[in-house]
Amino acid sequence: MTSATFDLQATIARLFIYPVKSCAGVALPEVLLTETGLEFDRAWMVVDAAGECVTQRELPRMALIQPQMKHMEMVLRAPGMLALHIAFDRVEKPVRARVWKDEVAAYDMGDIAAQWFSDFLSEPGRPQALRLVRFDPEHKRLSNPQWTGGAEAQNQFADGFALLVTSEASLAELNDKLVAAGHGAIGVERFRPNIVLAGIGAQDEDRLGTMHIATGEGEAQLQPVKPCSRCPIPDIDPKTAVRGTEVGDMLRSYRANAKVDGAITFGMNAIVLQGVEHMLKVGQPVAANYRFD
Repeated sequence: MTSATFDLQATIARLFIYPVKSCAGVALPEVLLTETGLEFDRAWMVVDAAGECVTQRELPRMALIQPQMKHMEMVLRAPGMLALHIAFDRVEKPVRARVWKDEVAAYDMGDIAAQWFSDFLSEPGRPQALRLVRFDPEHKRLSNPQWTGGAEAQNQFADGFALLVTSEASLAELNDKLVAAGHGAIGVERFRPNIVLAGIGAQDEDRLGTMHIATGEGEAQLQPVKPCSRCPIPDIDPKTAVRGTEVGDMLRSYRANAKVDGAITFGMNAIVLQGVEHMLKVGQPVAANYRFD
């Protein structure tokens, strides 16, 4: 990977996984790249009695559930709750679950986990009957080929793609606008990225071609394929689970994207082209050419 052949040089500034879809993320110094994205990213999901996914959109208190990844288990903590331990090597019965339009094979994680999530996410007068499921690794859930160019790109319980890439500069630009309007600055966690890049300009991730990442095992290649349309989750404060409007309002003032029918976008969805079983690390160099389309 010679720098002279690329338009842009960046570095990986931060890496995140979100083990339970729509719960808090985990910042990591390094993480394994798999066919479905980063290891353990969106491997678990909370579903309702019908097997439909639930997210912060309906239950903002999910933002307060903090996962911790240990050697053989995930430990979940939430205010007022005892810790919930989820072993990596144990599941209960096979079930079907639905994430947006896709019905997928999964495994139920048992009654203790179900009760824990139901108790924490229920509100007075609004009891929740929820269950935790794990994605069946034998199931292939493919991203929309309209955006992947026909490539068979896998993901687990993510909204639709293996990875989300954004940059420090894009967040800084947004925060400058928020502060100028009298609001507080926000953290990148609100946008739930997997990879945050340093060393590029604001919104440069929107026009990146293939990302070439130099890892200890060789070159990994990630392909940004679709601007990420933003739902109301960035308006939820991840520290308090209180919903506001200022982030979405500000994005609407400058981030409408004609490529997705005028929806507001922030960050790019990406797929894995090369480098499965390679270790991505904070500080690794990333090179790419600009894409003009």
